[in-house]
Amino acid sequence: MSGAAIRILVVDDERMVCAHLRTILAAAPGLEVVGEAYDGADAVEATVRLTPDVVLMDLRMPGVDGLAAIERIVTLPSPPRVVALTTFDLDEYVLRALRAGAVGFLVKSTSPEDLVDLVRVAAAGHTVLSAVPAQRLVNNTADAERARTLVGSLTDREVEVLASLGAGRSNQQIARRLHLSEATVKGYVSRLLVKLGCGNRTEAALLAHDAGLRAGLRGERE
Repeated sequence: MSGAAIRILVVDDERMVCAHLRTILAAAPGLEVVGEAYDGADAVEATVRLTPDVVLMDLRMPGVDGLAAIERIVTLPSPPRVVALTTFDLDEYVLRALRAGAVGFLVKSTSPEDLVDLVRVAAAGHTVLSAVPAQRLVNNTADAERARTLVGSLTDREVEVLASLGAGRSNQQIARRLHLSEATVKGYVSRLLVKLGCGNRTEAALLAHDAGLRAGLRGERE
């Protein structure tokens, strides 16, 4: 985006929530809320019309819900980054949204400062995962045992890189943290995706959470 403001579309069936998010985001430098939508069908239409960089998508809405909207949006030419908005009782919806193509999720109670930071991280092409619902997913997913088995086949360095992916870190941040070059980190990430059978960084981040990894050394589990 080379210095241009990050264009954001806010989607929620509660107009008060949209207004709240707009107020927070519009006050932050480098962010621009280009529109609001109040159901999934409107969200798809607004995405095509407004070409946002990031869509904050409520999941449970009347009519066309957020999950169906995500599935449509990610098939568009040059789709935006879609971040699911969730509450703590939407674990199943969160998993389905991520599998459908959302790049992460955050809770509606996220602090204004964290919300702004997470939007910027998502716009930069990275996964964003709120900690509390992520842990709920770890506690409830049937894939946790499989994830632990897969992680058990990795080297210590691969586990460190995977844990950092789970924390939503960029290649540059991982390189700085682990004292590696960005090219080396990129190579690790590419090999991890193949080794773990993951299609993208978001799936790898989910697997890291499923396995209970924190951004540290092997054995540093939740």
